[in-house]
Amino acid sequence: MLLKSTSSFDKAYRKWVRRYPHLKGQIDKTLRQLEQDLNSNSLQTHKLSGKLKSLWACSCGYDCRIIFSIETEVHTGQKFIVLVDIGTHEEVY
Repeated sequence: MLLKSTSSFDKAYRKWVRRYPHLKGQIDKTLRQLEQDLNSNSLQTHKLSGKLKSLWACSCGYDCRIIFSIETEVHTGQKFIVLVDIGTHEEVY
């Protein structure tokens, strides 16, 4: 599935990588895996509830979460993932 990022995700990603440069490889691996197999057990993908009920989350390490939505292109019907945020459990929920 195609990945598209928002400007808020890009900003959070740059901030996260500056704080934890040793995790960049793991985050990039998680993004590739998300693109290849959204439902991989290692991602722990799950639908969110409450104020984030239209979004999904996956794990990219002990305390790193990626928040995203699943959208459908109107004209082609193709599904894609929109990356919304990245951060610790506390930061993104």
